[in-house]
Amino acid sequence: MVQQSRFNFLREAQLWYNKCPDQPVLSDEFEIVIVLSNEFYQEITAHPIPTDLDAVRTLAASPAVLDLFMWLSYRCFSAKSEESVPIFGALGLAAQLGNVEYARSRKFGEKLQGWLDVIRAMWPECPARISNAGDYLLIRPAEALTGRGA
Repeated sequence: MVQQSRFNFLREAQLWYNKCPDQPVLSDEFEIVIVLSNEFYQEITAHPIPTDLDAVRTLAASPAVLDLFMWLSYRCFSAKSEESVPIFGALGLAAQLGNVEYARSRKFGEKLQGWLDVIRAMWPECPARISNAGDYLLIRPAEALTGRGA
């Protein structure tokens, strides 16, 4: 049996950009607009993931750390017990976060530890840690809420 379906995330998008780095900032009339599809909006509101919006605002200027924070928010919320997530490989954390360009695993491990340190500054109870061998991220069930604006 083969079954296919289509899921649209966006109903509409208006994006302004220029590949020239010397381009001055455009006026407010050139606002970027992204409209979610009703189907996607209903899905995310029906299955919310508790997260700390203050932490999201703080991390907005650090996309890699924000990506890891949101990933941890989801994985820790949905975990039923301790889980081991491989850091490398096709299904590893580096691939899930889009960081496969790190040629040396040690370099990515150092980056990952730094990102976890930043996350722990906002979420001290964060139950994620890198295994002793450095090849897995160990997580436990938790919610990324500090009571400041979920």
